[in-house]
Amino acid sequence: MQDHLHIISFDIPYPANYGGAIDVFHKIRCLHQQGIKVILHCFAYGVRKHAAELEEICDAVYYYKRDSSLFNQLSLLPFNVKSRISKVLKQNLLKDNYPILFEVLHTCYLLNDPDLKNRKKLFRHSNIEHDYFFELAKGERSFLKKTYLKLEANKLKRFEKQITHSNCILSVSEKDLNYFKATYPDTPSVYLPSFHGFDELQCKPGKGNYILYHGNLSVSENYNAAIWLIENVFSKITQPIIIAGLNPPKYLVETIKKYVHITLKQNCSEEEMQTLIADAQIHCLYTEQSTGLKLKLLNVLYSGRFVIANTMMITGTQLSAACHIANSAEEYINALHSLFSKEFTEEEIENRKALIDSMDNTEKTKKLIGLFQ
Repeated sequence: MQDHLHIISFDIPYPANYGGAIDVFHKIRCLHQQGIKVILHCFAYGVRKHAAELEEICDAVYYYKRDSSLFNQLSLLPFNVKSRISKVLKQNLLKDNYPILFEVLHTCYLLNDPDLKNRKKLFRHSNIEHDYFFELAKGERSFLKKTYLKLEANKLKRFEKQITHSNCILSVSEKDLNYFKATYPDTPSVYLPSFHGFDELQCKPGKGNYILYHGNLSVSENYNAAIWLIENVFSKITQPIIIAGLNPPKYLVETIKKYVHITLKQNCSEEEMQTLIADAQIHCLYTEQSTGLKLKLLNVLYSGRFVIANTMMITGTQLSAACHIANSAEEYINALHSLFSKEFTEEEIENRKALIDSMDNTEKTKKLIGLFQ
């Protein structure tokens, strides 16, 4: 059996505190538990630091500085790809003949490199990137950022055909699986939902005393969802509400201040966030983008009580029966009133175990290992 695997990550995947990082980190963790020696390559930028936690579960960890200079914005390549080109990365990959997993389209510059022609290469996507960037552009308020997102979306759409040089496409949702099968029929595609931090259900029985919305609040998909919920749902009820997440924009902070029953929790540690999730009575999820698989949905299903979500949040998954579905503001309000005083019982927990069986990490790990043998 092949027991080594290169993984090229778009970011340093620790701490695992946002969607993409959660999938990468827990994929590595689960592979390590199965005896796979991961050689991790990750691009460093922003505030994320070299992490000893990664060295504990990887055979080797390499860091490459992402080149975010303005010059790379002028390339015909997507900025997210151009800024991650590294000669040293290629040199490190050529030290052996192990298979390579490219994490999201941003890392795929070397997929068609002739020196890697005979290597087994897997492509993992978290979103159909051009769709995701177009949707981000729709929700963006800054003209400059909106323009950048639209340009980047077009570049990503042109670049996407690069994935045909992989041996297999790993799709996080059934919806995206259908897209890749139809668009690239000659490249095998398989359904492999996102990895997560839960090897067993951790939901608490009983009742909580607040409603929670959480997410990376620096991303337009999430802060626009928070605004929609505040204006259309949360402002119409009186139960205590917590909105939690990373780096909220100023106008979201100011909007929340208008309501005495809504509390903002900014930049919580991973431990603090998990406590908020575990103790909440209801998780209120909403999105206007049916792209990828929402990792926060898995988080709350594995460790939270009642979950209310709109159809777009669960599109392409097998998780609709595990949630209370609401699409209009009225449906959200009715569901919140109905569930806020209801006890989350041991029977509810047993039912959820059966409903989320398709997301089991162990089975996904075995499937992934089989794909790079």
